Amino acid sequence: MKKIIFAICVFLLSAGCESLRFAPDEVQKQNAWLHNRTAAITAQKACDEYASEELQSLSRLGEIQSRAFVSYFGLPKELPQAETAEDILAASNMQITEAALQSAAERPDGWQIADAALELGIGIFALLGGVYGTQTVRFLRQAKTKTKALQEIIAGNELFKQQNTTSVAAFKQAQANQSPETRQIVAQLKA
Repeated sequence: MKKIIFAICVFLLSAGCESLRFAPDEVQKQNAWLHNRTAAITAQKACDEYASEELQSLSRLGEIQSRAFVSYFGLPKELPQAETAEDILAASNMQITEAALQSAAERPDGWQIADAALELGIGIFALLGGVYGTQTVRFLRQAKTKTKALQEIIAGNELFKQQNTTSVAAFKQAQANQSPETRQIVAQLKA
């Protein structure tokens, strides 16, 4: 059982976090709302200004499609001012858009995923109970403690290398005897 849990933890750490994302935050919800309002006002302006039928159809379709973003992200707690084109083009709304772009690019790191996976495992096995459940919870808590220790060691080593550039070669030489498995795990955790 311990080997299976260890294998799962190693897999989660080595799989990477590129495909995982945080849930939409408030600024992303505001941006989705602004996008919907922008598309709606654009569609209305295309109609009011007698744009080509193709442009009117495209802008109406864009407005309908943008509703899916708002539905997926959810409504923000505070709706940005977006009744007119001037409202939408305000500097405050441009800042929301820029912040949403930065927020959308964020990904959880391997440490956060490993910690969440261990917490989930602890919760599941605590609910199951019994002898195996208790033993597994104890094992997972130890794994969590060891993962935290490994994170601190790697962070400390990286800080040491940054602050002592003249000792980097000696530091790397001291680490030369690590097994290929250890090197691979450390490299994946650093990335």
